[in-house]
Amino acid sequence: MSLHANGIGWDVGRRRIVDEVSLRAEPGTIIGLLGPNGSGKSSLLRVLAGLRPPARGTVLLDGTPLHSMSLRAVARRVAFVEQSVVTDQDPTVADVIDLGRTPHRRGWSGASAQDRRVLARVCEQTELTGLLTERYRTLSGGERQRVQIARAFAQEPTVMILDEPTNHLDIKYQLSLLELVTEHVRTAPAAAVIALHDLNLAAMFCDEVLVLEGGRVVAAGTPPATITAEAIDGVFGVHATVAEDDGLYVRLRRALGGPDGT
Repeated sequence: MSLHANGIGWDVGRRRIVDEVSLRAEPGTIIGLLGPNGSGKSSLLRVLAGLRPPARGTVLLDGTPLHSMSLRAVARRVAFVEQSVVTDQDPTVADVIDLGRTPHRRGWSGASAQDRRVLARVCEQTELTGLLTERYRTLSGGERQRVQIARAFAQEPTVMILDEPTNHLDIKYQLSLLELVTEHVRTAPAAAVIALHDLNLAAMFCDEVLVLEGGRVVAAGTPPATITAEAIDGVFGVHATVAEDDGLYVRLRRALGGPDGT
């Protein structure tokens, strides 16, 4: 199922946080959002997930305006993972992951055999089987992030929207979770839109990249076309070397205006 955004805008008062952003996330593809803090990535993702109505433009889920669909219909298709999730409840890890199956159930019906199969597979994939009885509030930041990713996989979504999913994760889980997202996207097939800070992860896993600055798209295309030394210099204010050797590789050298005065 595809997710199309056409001329999306979102404001806070008179300030434009997201300004005329368009993208097309097709089945089997991953779109990466890059940009400095405050560039509008998180706000754009919340609009794409249907959590905020756009002030301008439209979001289409397989050709249907997102705002015209019921919350349950959207939740059956779209999984959204925030940077961090807190709760004033005291659920277990199993409770949180099980929430991913809620849109697929009728009323107060309990878990079906299909639910149990999906949950068992997802917990094994994300290496959470041994933590299912633990309380969510007792987990580390990285463990909580893995639980939220598992909850999203449990939805069996056709669109995944992920806001900095590798935050708090060590290198092993950064790679393994993005590999799981890639596998899901390719085999479902599904579409994914992912905000990332790590330029090398974006180069490794994204089919297309949008670079945001001040809420607007300043570059869009394949990773080699958008993750360039010039773009990193201009948008992030960092000197970098970008090389292609069995894949794109970014080596950050120093911030502009650093100790050497450059």
